[in-house]
Amino acid sequence: MLGYHGRQIFREVAHSMTIKKHSITLLGAAALSLSLSACSVFDWLIYKPDVPQGNYMETQQVEKLRIEMTKEQVEYILGRPVLRDSFSDDTWYYVYHYKSGRDASITHKELVLHFTNDKLSKVDGDYELAADFNTPLDQSSLPELGAAKGDLVPLNPEQRPDTKPLVEEKKAQELNEVKEFE
Repeated sequence: MLGYHGRQIFREVAHSMTIKKHSITLLGAAALSLSLSACSVFDWLIYKPDVPQGNYMETQQVEKLRIEMTKEQVEYILGRPVLRDSFSDDTWYYVYHYKSGRDASITHKELVLHFTNDKLSKVDGDYELAADFNTPLDQSSLPELGAAKGDLVPLNPEQRPDTKPLVEEKKAQELNEVKEFE
C-alpha cells in the first residue's frame, strides 16, 4: 500500500545502503592490504639479531698454519673444530655461518684440514694460506725487521713522571708496632 513516492523512497534507501555496503567493503579491503604491506614497510624498525654459528677465524690465524704442524699446534691456533671425521680423526672441519639480522645476507666459510700421521698435510677451503705454508715450522725463521740485528733496541713502556704509588703500603715495622700495641 505504498504509493508511487513510497516505493521510490524505498528504492533510493535500498540503493544508498547497497552503495554503503560496497564502500565499506572496499574500505575494508584497502585497510587490509595497507596493513599487510605496512609489515614490509616497517620491517626495518623491528630488531632482528645477527646469527653467527661455528668457528669464526681471522685471516691472520689461518696464515699461521704450516705444513707438518701437530694437531695440538693447530688446535692452539684455530681452536677446536666444529666437526671431526667420525671414522678417522684425520680430517677436521672448521665451518663458519653468519646470517645478518638487518638484510638477511649470509656469509659461509669453510676450512678443511687433513692430517697424516697426526701432522698437518693439506688444507682446503675458503681461506688463503700464507706463502710459506709449505715450509715446516721448525725450518722457518722470523721475518727480518730491516735493521741489523745489533741495532735492535727493546721497546720499554713509558715511565710515569710521578713514581709515587697510588696506595701507600705500611712498612713491616709499623705493622709490628700496631700488633704490639694491641
